[in-house]
Amino acid sequence: MANVSIKFNGKEFILSCDDGQEEHLEELLIQINQKFNSLKNDLGNLGENKLLLITAIKVMDEYYETKKKVEQKKNEIKELSNKFRELKSLIYDYREKKESEIKELKQNHQDLRNEIEDNQKNYEKLIDEAADEISSFVEKANLEKLS
Repeated sequence: MANVSIKFNGKEFILSCDDGQEEHLEELLIQINQKFNSLKNDLGNLGENKLLLITAIKVMDEYYETKKKVEQKKNEIKELSNKFRELKSLIYDYREKKESEIKELKQNHQDLRNEIEDNQKNYEKLIDEAADEISSFVEKANLEKLS
């Protein structure tokens, strides 16, 4: 434990704190001194005990106001976090839907290609068959003409 010598309201005090916390304790005491002296100047000398009580009340009031603001900010962050999760979920759902649509479009495209190829083959087959029938008809007509 470390000991820190401080001066408060014109009196010397020695306070103990954990090793390494001396500077922090001195900073806190500067803040308390400022608050105490400010109240003393504003309210006059009401007596040390009453001023210490009012100082403590002011410090606690600031503490609770700060604590309330911190809780409010935590709630706001929690709400934002929930909205972010919801948005993230919507984005993933949208992406999955679009990927599914793309997959379906690719399949439809492939099906259409296959259908076009099949139709092209059938068309060529029909053309070949029609050409064969015409050739056959012309040959029969020529044979009948010769006979």
